[in-house]
Amino acid sequence: MRAQHRHPGTLLWQAAICAVVLALWQWGFDLHASLPNLVPDLFDPYFVSKPTEILDQFLVLGCFKTGLGAWNGWSNGEFGRCMVKFDNNLWIATWVTLKNTFFGFLTGVSSGFALGLILGRSDRLSAIFQPFITAVNSIPRIALAPIIVLAFGIGDTSKVVTSWLVVVFLVFYNTFAGARSVDEGFINASRLLGASEWQITRTVVIPSTMAWVFASLTPAISFALIGVIVGEFIGAERGIGRLIIESEARGEASGMMVAVTILMVVGIILSALIWQLQVYLLRWQQQRPQ
Repeated sequence: MRAQHRHPGTLLWQAAICAVVLALWQWGFDLHASLPNLVPDLFDPYFVSKPTEILDQFLVLGCFKTGLGAWNGWSNGEFGRCMVKFDNNLWIATWVTLKNTFFGFLTGVSSGFALGLILGRSDRLSAIFQPFITAVNSIPRIALAPIIVLAFGIGDTSKVVTSWLVVVFLVFYNTFAGARSVDEGFINASRLLGASEWQITRTVVIPSTMAWVFASLTPAISFALIGVIVGEFIGAERGIGRLIIESEARGEASGMMVAVTILMVVGIILSALIWQLQVYLLRWQQQRPQ
């Protein structure tokens, strides 16, 4: 699999679209009075704020500026005092959410992969556990978040468990399908050569399943982040989700949009890292022309 190289024209179009969207976001609602039918009330800054206001709020939440608009200095320690004073500032909240996302993703992927591999290789175990897995998977994970918070508290553990629960089935079903789709000819040939079941699993089944597993990792990292945010909405000491809830309670659309923007950037970065890992580990595959 080869890395994709973007054409300069593609980047130009993407930059132009971003510029148009930001311009409409910043000044579009000013036309609401004269063109009420074309400019919906949803563009009202009260609901979605404006890019300039979001930038100002980012500087405040990031401890670069005070609430009154004055810049926090580095040399005089004002930035450090702000970081200590607000224990859920933007940087700490982002770190807490990222940490819980990582552990939820790691545990969800590893357990989903192991479970999918075991059941995918065993018809007997698959038949026994299939109805139970289907029953649990049919429950909306968001509905379980309050129960998880009640059981594990409002600390980080409940966020990791919620994230794990969202990720594990996604990876499980892809791994299960991948293990089931392995060519029986390869397995029979390995048995004829004297390979044990563990050797067959390690050298034939797992490599053949990796493409299926990686197909689930990009959505899995996004779902892991969603699981953590949902848990933080229900109850949390720190995190981006709590930052959103606090901004909503104060009626600050700019604060909520700062948190949403940070989540968008974090999601893009995590997805890009997963994609680069997939490109490296599956580099033996020929990429389909775009």
